[in-house]
Amino acid sequence: MPELRPVRTHLEIILEALGPLPPVTRPLREALGLTLAADVASRTDLPAFTNSAMDGYAVRAQDLLGAGPASPVALPVDGDIAAGDTRWHVLAPGHAMRIMTGAPLPEGADAVVAVEDTDGGTAEAAFLLAPAPGRHVRHQGEDVRVGDVVLRSGTLLSPGHLALAAAANVPELEVIRRPRVSVVSTGDELVPAGSELGHGQIVNSNELMLAALVEAAGAEVARSSHLPDDLEVMREVLLDPPGEPDLVLTSGGVSMGAYDTVKEALGGAGVVEFAKVAMRPGMPQGFGLVGPRAVPVITLPGNPLSSLVSFHVFVLPALRRLSGLDPEGTARFTAVAGTGWRSVPHKVEYTRVAVEASPDGLPRVRPFGGQASHSVGALAEASALAVVPVDVTEVREGMTLTCIPLVGQDRAHVL
Repeated sequence: MPELRPVRTHLEIILEALGPLPPVTRPLREALGLTLAADVASRTDLPAFTNSAMDGYAVRAQDLLGAGPASPVALPVDGDIAAGDTRWHVLAPGHAMRIMTGAPLPEGADAVVAVEDTDGGTAEAAFLLAPAPGRHVRHQGEDVRVGDVVLRSGTLLSPGHLALAAAANVPELEVIRRPRVSVVSTGDELVPAGSELGHGQIVNSNELMLAALVEAAGAEVARSSHLPDDLEVMREVLLDPPGEPDLVLTSGGVSMGAYDTVKEALGGAGVVEFAKVAMRPGMPQGFGLVGPRAVPVITLPGNPLSSLVSFHVFVLPALRRLSGLDPEGTARFTAVAGTGWRSVPHKVEYTRVAVEASPDGLPRVRPFGGQASHSVGALAEASALAVVPVDVTEVREGMTLTCIPLVGQDRAHVL
């Protein structure tokens, strides 16, 4: 048997050639789902001013010494302070002011008594407890001080992160933009969906699938196209990819056949190395840097399931690297085989599985649909790939396996 390249080795070859894309500055509304490229320091204290944590009354604590349910203390109420009131208020000794949650504490006040601990009076209020100084008070800067780092470089920005940046009075962020990916399917036999199929023709599903996977993973499709098995056309397009992509994905034409044009076009130019990787499906793989911009190209097998698996094993980590994220940080999970199945020797097998809940909380997985590299019939129902190690030829019921969730099945974006 010819020597096969380990999956890990091929992945490391790809990742070692890649680095994060250059940072760009984006307004907050355009930064969701991007990776932060620089620490963010707050431009304001949080809270920005001392305010009330409750609806109630702003008071001076010393004016209510001895107050309790059996000995209430009454104070005159000098008006209201609503949330959003930007006027400057001063609390006179021996008086109280009604105050709403989030409203600025008046000068002179050092505590807030919740309305539940009073009789709720508007002109005069009876207080049923003696508050300690600071009760129900949010002090300026108690959460964040000006200059404090509130977000760290490398953070994948969520809505909550953007809200924090906005609260910190930061209007724009330095981020890694979304990788731009060109998807190229190849083969004379491919025709668009909806075509009248002639003898030997098949629908070009890979181009659509890979473009959808790119977008579901949080990247951007720079260009999506189909190339015939024309060596000169293929060299012209692939050796200097149009559209300024950060990554090019091809499908098809990388096996050992006489008409594997992608392999001939890129391998013959000496810019892409092709290898047989110890995996099933997806054994024929290729990677290299092409053109004057040294654009990375990952060549994938043409069989649909092989392309799908290869995307998750090699392309998704590459996209994470380009995005400034840990390439190993995808949401793999542990599951138990709900049934047994056989695997091939000498290769890591990626079995398409359906995930089921179980009473003990550990997911159960079962093979779903045909596992041959050309099988597409059950693509919509499988939700993960179970990783069967290279030294395992038979998965037994109850065996623990690492699983890779399929991009876009149960989550919109995974980068």
